[in-house]
Amino acid sequence: MTYCVAVSVDAGMVFCSDSLTNAGIDQVSTYSKMFRFGIDGEKQFVILSAGNLATSQATIAKVKSDIKQNADPNLLTMASVQEAADYIGDISREQQEKRAVEGKNFEASFIIGGQIGDSHHEIIMIYPEGNHITTSKDTNYLQIGESKYGKPILDRILTPELNLDTCAMCALVSMDSTMRSNLSVGPPVELLIIKKDDLTANDPIRFEEGSDFLRDLKRNWDERLKEAFRQMPPLAWAANWDKSDREQSGAS
Repeated sequence: MTYCVAVSVDAGMVFCSDSLTNAGIDQVSTYSKMFRFGIDGEKQFVILSAGNLATSQATIAKVKSDIKQNADPNLLTMASVQEAADYIGDISREQQEKRAVEGKNFEASFIIGGQIGDSHHEIIMIYPEGNHITTSKDTNYLQIGESKYGKPILDRILTPELNLDTCAMCALVSMDSTMRSNLSVGPPVELLIIKKDDLTANDPIRFEEGSDFLRDLKRNWDERLKEAFRQMPPLAWAANWDKSDREQSGAS
């Protein structure tokens, strides 16, 4: 399984992905699921992948091949992130059709984020069917893979005006929550922060298994959650509150 999340706020974008691939109890490997393409000073794209490994790898290989051969079109000729999402969706769908076998699932999904020139940065999720959705002012993050465990922290914390360091920490806590609840998601964890209007390539931060930072983050988050839980109002107090509320309603 896989977990990837991308965040878009006013200050820029944050991308986070795990690298564990589990094809069975005896087939556990690591593959990066984060890929970066661009032309410094002109455009930058980041692609995250989830789903069938053969399809996702073939899709990324085709993207790289088109760029190397200067094909028309290729990812670096796209005039918008929306066009780039259509391009990735078409390739993914073609790769799935090549591998189509009855009873087998070769679906893959992707997130692409980036900025072209002075246009606004954007992140888009591409479904296996090739169609896609983008973020909005109400939902400024997108997830693919094992998304449910890491969603609550994103919903509670992320807002458009947050700084990128806070967004990055939120993404890492989301990843930690997912790894805690699903053993098929795991390190190395890759984190990439891209500031608004920064059109130069930067390498992601890579947290290996056994990372001191990830261990400290996990310990501190666990402690804070337990502390918050201990400070919750007692159940008896809640029952009395509800009783008082019902009595007032009856009196009126």
